[in-house]
Amino acid sequence: MLKYVLRRVLIALPVLFGVTVINFIIMRMAPGDPVDMLVNPKLPAEALEAKRIELGLDGPAYEQYLSWLGNLFQGNLGYSMITYQPVGQAILDRMGPTLLLMGVSLILGVLLAIPLGVLSASKQYSKLDYFAVTGSFLGISIPNFFLALALIYVFALNLKLLPSGGMRELGGDGGFLDVLTHMILPTLVLTANVAGRNIRYVRSSMLEILGQDYLRTARAKGLKEFLVVNRHAMRNALIPIVTVLGMEIPILFGGAVVIEQIFSWPGIGQLTMSSIMSRDYSMIMGLNLVAAFIVIAANLLTDVAYALVDPRIKNSYRGAAAK
Repeated sequence: MLKYVLRRVLIALPVLFGVTVINFIIMRMAPGDPVDMLVNPKLPAEALEAKRIELGLDGPAYEQYLSWLGNLFQGNLGYSMITYQPVGQAILDRMGPTLLLMGVSLILGVLLAIPLGVLSASKQYSKLDYFAVTGSFLGISIPNFFLALALIYVFALNLKLLPSGGMRELGGDGGFLDVLTHMILPTLVLTANVAGRNIRYVRSSMLEILGQDYLRTARAKGLKEFLVVNRHAMRNALIPIVTVLGMEIPILFGGAVVIEQIFSWPGIGQLTMSSIMSRDYSMIMGLNLVAAFIVIAANLLTDVAYALVDPRIKNSYRGAAAK
């Protein structure tokens, strides 16, 4: 397993390198000039050129890329063109709120999707099945931004039960209850999306497993339906679900950009939007690199979890290594 993980890591390194190249090319192709966002464009050309030299934008593209890549190998992602703050520190400061929001949403979504998917499959064509399938389609079909605005309108503006945005109350103590109250609405939006996608996957996987011969044999031996479903069927049904759940991390990371902007959540998503609007190229490149790293890490963790859940994968790898 260790050799398998190391091999996956070595494969990921060229992918990260390719991401940096594509990332830099896209930034160079972007319309507009970041200098125009920093100074008055009516200034003399000499002043604008001096600003470009100060930011290192005067040299050829390959020199700019090599300079950025060299700093990256030293653990330096550069400095923001707007705030002059280190990019790595700015991303690190915003990573905590994003991980908190994504982590809670993912856990709640999975805890909701797996039981509903299993019950829906084991009680096919029942009222519970129709309820779960309908809820799944609603969770997938309703856009995140629309559901977020609807929840803000109902619970924040009309009922005034929950705050409409932010992570803490202005002037408040910023304690656990304060953060929890501000998390409810954005977490509901992301949880509904996660649960809606995965209820269908769990249900279809369970329906396929429940029709297998070995489960009919288990029932014929007199095992209770609870043991048949939860001990024999569920583990095999969840094997393909591991892959789907692993891909939820990148999807949540992308969805957080919209949700954090709507709810003014001080995370990576809000930083990404503000960087795009201000043409902060160095910050955008750092954010894209972090996003690529998260996707690759999620895929690696998915492969490891898949091997742990399904012993056949581990045994086949051992057999290949022995040969």
